[in-house]
Amino acid sequence: MTKRKKEKFYNNKPSRHQGVIDGAGEIMEQKIVNTIEKNYMPYAMSVIMSRAIPEIDGFKPSHRKLLYTMYKMGLLGSQRTKSANIVGQTMKLNPHGDSAIYDTMVRLSRGNEALLHPYIDSKGNFGKAFSRDMAYAASRYTEARLDNICYELFRDIEKNTVDFADNYDNTLKEPVLLPASFPSILVNANTGIAVGMASSICPFNLKEVCKTAIALIKNKNHDITKTLIAPDFPGGGQIIYEKDKIKEIYKTGKGGIRVRARYTYDKSSNCIDINAIPSTTTSESIIEKVIELVKLGKIKEISDIRDETGLDGLRITIDLKRGFDPDRLMNKLFKLTTLEDNFSCNFNILVNGVPKVMGVREIFREWTEFRESCVKRRTEFDLEKKKEKLHLLYGLKKILVDIDKAILIIRKTEEESMVIPNLMKGFEIDKIQAEYVAEIKLRHLNREYILKKTNEIDELEEEIKELEEILNNKSRLEEIIVSELEKISEENGKPRKSMIIYPEDILFEEDEETEPDYPVTFFFTKEGYFKKITPQSLRISSEHKFKEGDEISQEVEGNNGSDLLFFSMKSKVYKMKGSSFPDTKASVLGEFIGAKVSADEDEKLVYMAVTKNYEGFMLFFFEDGKVAKVEMKAYFTKTNRKKLLKAFSDKSPLVACFHLLQDKEFMMISSAGKAIIFESSLLGMKSSKNTIGVHVMTLKKGHRVVKVREVDEDASDEIKKYKVKNIPVVGFTYNSDGETEDQLTF
Repeated sequence: MTKRKKEKFYNNKPSRHQGVIDGAGEIMEQKIVNTIEKNYMPYAMSVIMSRAIPEIDGFKPSHRKLLYTMYKMGLLGSQRTKSANIVGQTMKLNPHGDSAIYDTMVRLSRGNEALLHPYIDSKGNFGKAFSRDMAYAASRYTEARLDNICYELFRDIEKNTVDFADNYDNTLKEPVLLPASFPSILVNANTGIAVGMASSICPFNLKEVCKTAIALIKNKNHDITKTLIAPDFPGGGQIIYEKDKIKEIYKTGKGGIRVRARYTYDKSSNCIDINAIPSTTTSESIIEKVIELVKLGKIKEISDIRDETGLDGLRITIDLKRGFDPDRLMNKLFKLTTLEDNFSCNFNILVNGVPKVMGVREIFREWTEFRESCVKRRTEFDLEKKKEKLHLLYGLKKILVDIDKAILIIRKTEEESMVIPNLMKGFEIDKIQAEYVAEIKLRHLNREYILKKTNEIDELEEEIKELEEILNNKSRLEEIIVSELEKISEENGKPRKSMIIYPEDILFEEDEETEPDYPVTFFFTKEGYFKKITPQSLRISSEHKFKEGDEISQEVEGNNGSDLLFFSMKSKVYKMKGSSFPDTKASVLGEFIGAKVSADEDEKLVYMAVTKNYEGFMLFFFEDGKVAKVEMKAYFTKTNRKKLLKAFSDKSPLVACFHLLQDKEFMMISSAGKAIIFESSLLGMKSSKNTIGVHVMTLKKGHRVVKVREVDEDASDEIKKYKVKNIPVVGFTYNSDGETEDQLTF
């Protein structure tokens, strides 16, 4: 159709049966930006404000409407009712349909296990948060009521603690916020996706939240990490505690938390039972992923996997093939499946109608201000009621002067409308007081009743004085909030569900490949350089290259598959496999171990122990004259950790350490010029790495052990004169001529 024909068609006059619409048929140009702003922005704002983002009381509108409906139905502290009944009643406040309301109800229920502290006490099948396929029953089959913790959500809601607004058809009133008397926004997880923004708030332990809120009220500069350790997920699991990341989340409200499953190994049946998984995944997706990995040949250790979830809770059972290490298998599964997952935090909360991403400290501050407002409004409400009652009692007190006069006034008043004015005139009381007196029953017009009522005046005056003091003194408001938090923590607090582990305790995330085993010689220099050289290479050339001023401190024969333990002066030991280093030549400088193991810049590595079966023991000599004898098995770990803290005692500086397979003799020389030789068999073996050791050499104040060396079996008689049979001892005077003085023992 041509342009002319279009115009002709558009300009046709409508028939007498058609309605006339202004501008109908006209093609108008309009900027898309204006169209989007006009049509899409209201929708976007509605989703942000009224659906997806929680407010400072911890709830989205759908949650609040449901819980308030149940409260008005009398389901707090009463018998349960059918869920269908609750859903139907909630539609008076929430017009989004019964399916959406019931979905909300399921997530808030105890049976679903999605929240640390469920708000709904449910009966029947409400599904499980950790399962994708365990669907909840229809609302006509299940029952529910409010859980006891909701007493703290609705406390004093009738006392004007929060504002109310009309529902969608202006027939009912509903609260804009709930006067939650604890920071529910941080206690239960809350996630939502709006238009252009999202919110994801991880849950924290109620006791820790209340404790932190109290501490911040008392001291605004309180270190939050000391009381609010880490999140606590309803499914349990293990939180990998990375302090820097936790601090970043607490400060900015954004970041990620690594959460992994918890498992046990049953040796008798050779199976692994997984009984807690991250809240971001489901048991079905984990099982499906494991089956896929087995089919692809990436996992060879598993013979069967099944879901054995029952009344006792979640359980995924993995049957192992004979001869495989369960910890190494779980290491692979953590790496390849959602058995270890990341919970992304985005603490986006509506505050006074404005979405705001806040750190934990700021959330506590906003909640405290909100709660102070609730307590203040409650106090004002109580104060007004008590003042009204006191005003009435003041009028009653005036009647007490002459009850007969009051009766006479009422009897002699011919018109009912004049009773109130005559009482006001006769006793000099106002209209409200006169109305109250006039409504008193005839049986109560006696001195005893009126005296009993007026005796409340002193008590009311005292209560009013206290309420006014609360309103005029912020510290009194804070005391009330603190006392309420302490009570809530005591009555509703539960132990942590999520275990906290540290990065150095988790499995070593490397593929365990079988490496060829062959003899090699390990060299370690004083400056911390390392070389691994085969015998063939040494035979060709044994002349070493060093950094200026450096020299070999240790030369140890071993195998390519040996474990290498590098001890540092900071009481740490770094574990490496010999196979993780390439074979090299004597003519190269070698590899700097400090950089290889990511040691601190000021951390000096001083000793290398080479072992395969962790046989023998370690000897640690300290400046204070003590020596620790630690069995080598204390450094063995199933999880192949790269770094062990507290590898030896840090109570006194280390002088020297040795790895021995059998006892030997050692000479210790002190700064006082004393020396002893003793055999390590005199020391008791310890299984604890950081033992402080046994006192071997007694030192005077200001002196220390300065040198330690092994004593050869063919040492001269002059040297052997320093040998002792008992410890501790002061030792002999040491000089080049081998002269000795009398030995002192204690």
